[in-house]
Amino acid sequence: MSDRIPESPPVVYPIPDNTNRPLWSVMIPAYNCINYLRATIESVLCQDQGEGLMQIEVVDDCSTDGDVAQLVLETGKGRVAYFRQNENVGSLRNFETCLNRSRGIYIHLLHGDDLVLPGFYAEIKKLFDAFPEIGAAFTRYAYVNSEGKKTHNGRLIQDFEGVVDNWLYKVASSHGLQPPAIVVKRSVYEQLGGFFAVHYGEDWEMWVRIAKHYPVAYSPKILAWYRVHPANISSSFFRTGQSLEDVKKVIGLIAEMIPEQQRSQVVRAAKNHFSSYLAEKSVADFGRDKKKYMEFAYKVFRFDSNPRTFKAFGFLYLRYVYSLVKGSARRLLKRQ
Repeated sequence: MSDRIPESPPVVYPIPDNTNRPLWSVMIPAYNCINYLRATIESVLCQDQGEGLMQIEVVDDCSTDGDVAQLVLETGKGRVAYFRQNENVGSLRNFETCLNRSRGIYIHLLHGDDLVLPGFYAEIKKLFDAFPEIGAAFTRYAYVNSEGKKTHNGRLIQDFEGVVDNWLYKVASSHGLQPPAIVVKRSVYEQLGGFFAVHYGEDWEMWVRIAKHYPVAYSPKILAWYRVHPANISSSFFRTGQSLEDVKKVIGLIAEMIPEQQRSQVVRAAKNHFSSYLAEKSVADFGRDKKKYMEFAYKVFRFDSNPRTFKAFGFLYLRYVYSLVKGSARRLLKRQ
């Protein structure tokens, strides 16, 4: 396995006892997202609690799409720290750097193309104060596109603030959570380690790992935005088909964290959830590469045969055949 993809959870080193620590570490991993990074930083700065309480830092994985250091300086006006990797290390190692450079009690790993809404940090602190036993807290979130327009809301976990009952089984059965919405105690990362194993779905494995060891609290307020655009990591892994291979691996890792009597039920639910999602993505992205996404839909159907995956593959297969026939007809007409 490449060193860019750790085989086991990377160590997150404890902070020395004599360190002056802020309450928050807002760590912003960034790679070739300069078109969105300014909005991300501004969404944090409008909730800035001052240097004594909030560390804000961009960790740049050698971006090539512009002068990230200058953008951070202009946007943060000296308030936002900037660190650049010596070479491109990949998203997982960049997350590892973020976690180890953090000094706060709570870590918010806010990807450079996502955002938080006003009130996010106040709401998260309220959850940590009300439920001191929790290891992490998160809010409901919405999906936005490259223009920052909301497309739909993430699913509602529960309609009240509090610790999520049976969260381990819920998050293991279906994702239900995106990175900008969750804040984790640094001590939890120190205990459990960082992100590993895959580039797609690594966060899902982490949320399950946390749920295995700690209670987790939730607020139904939509206070985070997860951005979906063609250049983000998730989109690129759909195009290559690597997303399915990573999902298979993550489900295997998650299965090991579930008690044996519930394991098969959770695995079935997880396969159904992600296969249906990947099948829908195949249909949505079919126009980008008809053959590739038709073949991907078939692999998803083979992974978990259910009505949604069968419908997606059948639909794309017919569209693909039609496109071939239509192309042949056009070529014949041109020859005449």
